[in-house]
Amino acid sequence: MGWLEQANAKVTWPTSFGTPRTPLPDVRARLAAAEALTRRLSPAWGGYGGSAARTVWKWQPHISSPTSRHRWWTEMSSRAYGVEVAVTHIVTNQPPPLVGRDVFADDHALVEATRRHAAQTALPRLHELGVLAGSGQVQRWAVEADTNSPQLRTHDRYGSRLDEVTFHPAWHLLMTTAVEFGLHAAPWSTPEPAPHATRAAGFLVWSQVESAHLCPISMTYAAVPALRTDAGLAATWEPRLTATTYDPGLRRPADKEGCLAGMAMTEKQGGSDVRANTTLAEHTGDDGWYALTGHKWFCSAPMNDVFLVLAQTRVGLTCFAVPRLDDGVHNAFRLQRLKDKLGNRANASAEVEFDQTLGMRLGDEGRGVATIIEMVAATRLDCVLGSAALMRRAVAEATWHAAHRSAFGSLLADAPLMQAVLADLAVESEAATVLAMRLAASVDGGHDPLEHALRRIGLPVAKYWVCKRTPAMVGEALECLGGNGYVEESGMPRLYREAPLNSIWEGAGNIQALDLLRVLAREPDAVAAWHAEVEAAKGADHRLDACLHETDALLREVGLDPAGTTHLARRLASRMALLLQGSLLARFAPAAVADLFCATRLDRMEGAFGALPTGLDVSAVLDRATPERS
Repeated sequence: MGWLEQANAKVTWPTSFGTPRTPLPDVRARLAAAEALTRRLSPAWGGYGGSAARTVWKWQPHISSPTSRHRWWTEMSSRAYGVEVAVTHIVTNQPPPLVGRDVFADDHALVEATRRHAAQTALPRLHELGVLAGSGQVQRWAVEADTNSPQLRTHDRYGSRLDEVTFHPAWHLLMTTAVEFGLHAAPWSTPEPAPHATRAAGFLVWSQVESAHLCPISMTYAAVPALRTDAGLAATWEPRLTATTYDPGLRRPADKEGCLAGMAMTEKQGGSDVRANTTLAEHTGDDGWYALTGHKWFCSAPMNDVFLVLAQTRVGLTCFAVPRLDDGVHNAFRLQRLKDKLGNRANASAEVEFDQTLGMRLGDEGRGVATIIEMVAATRLDCVLGSAALMRRAVAEATWHAAHRSAFGSLLADAPLMQAVLADLAVESEAATVLAMRLAASVDGGHDPLEHALRRIGLPVAKYWVCKRTPAMVGEALECLGGNGYVEESGMPRLYREAPLNSIWEGAGNIQALDLLRVLAREPDAVAAWHAEVEAAKGADHRLDACLHETDALLREVGLDPAGTTHLARRLASRMALLLQGSLLARFAPAAVADLFCATRLDRMEGAFGALPTGLDVSAVLDRATPERS
């Protein structure tokens, strides 16, 4: 009799398990049974639970610690199956996958902000999107879209230019959902109340799945207010851009059920300094059409249907609407190559050459920057929303891991130092969320001068601060998972690669800080609106009041010599963003959240997450931040 037959003949279950003595056919079956036993007894799958487990621990009361229990049931399973079951074959002390949850419902700060700023009728729809975002299937879409980067086809087999980019099917599934839920330009046309705050909540939820595909969604959202500069162009394009049907591919826009917009602004020699652009535009003599010749260094989502482009006319820098197809004929939109980017890899970013490319003038000649100013505001808002979403996803992953992982005799979530780190991360995330939602609500303010002024000053300081905090915050959350977080399959490296992007797009940190100085010098109503928002929480926390007093002194110093105090711009942007966040948390967040924020960001800031003073209720913060599976 061979060893396998001998082992099978000896296989018995411990009687305490209440399982009949049954020989198993082969080693594979024995190991499968061991895995089943593991799942019944492992802390990662419910914590030594179930009737069998309760019987075991009642039968063996001296086996009390997780480590001793692990050793015991490993030994017993080996005896039961008649073959040595190596510890490495039994997965223990690993958190279950973070799927099967409502991403919206799990984010208490977002739910509360949505109730404050958006229509209550939107809540069921947001819960629906949250369940979809938390599903295992959609998480697989995200991995597939990121792993399978878009491919450029410049020519067909005969040598004719194609200038097309192909995407993995998962990209199209993600895009379909985003468009159907109106995360693109739908808020500009819907009769529903507070559509921009509702859209912002959905953007925060869906961005946690995969960020890259939200780039064309965001550009389409931002294009509409710029297109409204010209009534004729708006009448042509706005119905197509606000349609909630995703219809990919290069075809006549009039034949499509929905269209998307893109942007091509920066050039090799200028970057954010768009006034240094060299692309030329010559009037064709046909109404508002011009022929553009030049290049663009960054053109994201080049398969979109229409692009806002800056070019130089004889008068100066001017904005144009450039369609990919002109009356069904391919416009000269030559894709040179796709960028090999750090992150955002599911999205295509191209270098494009224009050679007598047709574009319709948008706005007055020489007023290109003024024409796109509302577009810039909308994209800055989405930078803040996108970074807040990355923060929330990182916090969810870190707190979930700590709640299901043991080390040194206890759960990580029960270790005081880990609690401090997680609570600090959670407060950073919540502060970003409430500020992003408040600024989105200011868009719903429409023509209210106070809301418009708050948005004007709030967006540069929020983009500066929130987007700049994201890389460090996501990196700290990744570290909470240890080596597991450094492995691609955890999803954390994808978040980490994405984290710096929003701080760069639509103007890096210095651009935002300098824009703040411009606002302070030219728009006193904006400063007054910022003051009103912060002072709404006056008296709620002495640290908030003290920080406001110090910041007012800084504002006066800058006001006396704007040109000579540019070195203070970053410091001032940070302070003003923190005070906006502190005011919102002091008014609307639980006391434990507001207290921790004021103690660590307004009273003092250590520079490293988790260096908390004593006396803070970190447990209350963590209970609020840790996701739950449905």
